Amino acid sequence: MRFDTAALHAGYSPEPTTHSRAVPIYATTAYTFDSTEHARQLFALEEPGNIYSRLSNPTCDILEARIAALEGGVGALAAASGHAAIHMTVMNLAGEGDEIVAGNNLYGGTMNMFGKSLARLGIRVNFVDAHRPEAFEEAITDKTKALYVEAVGNPNADLADIEAIAGIAHAHGVPLIVDNTVPSPALLRPKEFGADLIIHSTTKFLSGTGTVMGGMTVDCGTFRWKDNPRFPLLNDPDPSYHGVVFADVPNNAGFIARQRALILRDYGGCQSPFNAWVTLLGVETLGLRMKKHSENALAVAKFLEASDAVEQVNYPALPSSPYYELSKKYLPSGASSMFTFIIKGGREAGGRFINACKLISHVTNLGDARSLVSHPATTTHSQLSDEQLYAAGIAPGTVRLAIGLEDIEDLYEDLAQALAESQK
Repeated sequence: MRFDTAALHAGYSPEPTTHSRAVPIYATTAYTFDSTEHARQLFALEEPGNIYSRLSNPTCDILEARIAALEGGVGALAAASGHAAIHMTVMNLAGEGDEIVAGNNLYGGTMNMFGKSLARLGIRVNFVDAHRPEAFEEAITDKTKALYVEAVGNPNADLADIEAIAGIAHAHGVPLIVDNTVPSPALLRPKEFGADLIIHSTTKFLSGTGTVMGGMTVDCGTFRWKDNPRFPLLNDPDPSYHGVVFADVPNNAGFIARQRALILRDYGGCQSPFNAWVTLLGVETLGLRMKKHSENALAVAKFLEASDAVEQVNYPALPSSPYYELSKKYLPSGASSMFTFIIKGGREAGGRFINACKLISHVTNLGDARSLVSHPATTTHSQLSDEQLYAAGIAPGTVRLAIGLEDIEDLYEDLAQALAESQK
């Protein structure tokens, strides 16, 4: 199935009991077993099936199958939030004494998890210049378990050269993890450029309505785990399941199978079936929405670039962007809705601009159908030091926009009056 068809149909056919055309919400915590032998086989991973909704749920299964299909993966695992998906992915790779190499332009919450919370667990994250692929290679050690980048950096919409970084990762026998939240698979499929694992905050564009939380890990099925000495967790017999070796799982889906069977089981960050159902509704229109998001965002970026109240606009689809050539390679169908600009007058002018917005909502979210605005230095990235803010390219006057699906003329009017107020 092609993209828009898969967004509507992948992972579900009308089920035989009710023949419901729409995906049902399976609001249940547990499932009956045919016999004690059937239960034993399920718990021993000898047979697929549902045991308990912390591990799997039919509504969540359909969302997982649909996102895996859109990303070209062999499997996926839904989580309670994007952060839960990131955390469970790392915990499926690394333990005390291990390392991750990550770009230094990540979303502030991810930076805090990597730099502070994982450190307390004994996992070291080495941050490097995300725009120098060779910096990732320089930081790899014999303890490195993965490289990690955001396809489109939050908040400045700066682009990682995924293909170059993937080549470095694979040369050293480690997987590349790509957070594809901002472009979504409608605009970018990182697997096609060498990514091995893909992260989504489904809270954002996949649901598209700003109503439900969720996350997703997609296993592309491309990385060779079998007999890779860096990954004993997947190659050694696992005592939890009578010695199963996850690297032997068919279709090279051992990583995502282990993440469900051990990490989700033990950490419990599952997604609710209701949230999965709402997200499925959003996915049905993902292709249409991402086109409109991108069209509106590019128009707004050009509008701001022409304003005397604006010092700089950071949107990769603008010819003035240092990432313009990369955007033509990775985002030829559109550069999504999120970007930043630097307003003249610094922090105070930024505050006046945000306070003056009437149509655009002051919200620390993105991917909503409605246009949103925030001030990264005092919200999403407030936990970062001045040095980290500088490294991430965030100035006191940086304003982040996530442009929605409104009529473009209404957005122009709101921006124009807010810019005028900002300069008073």
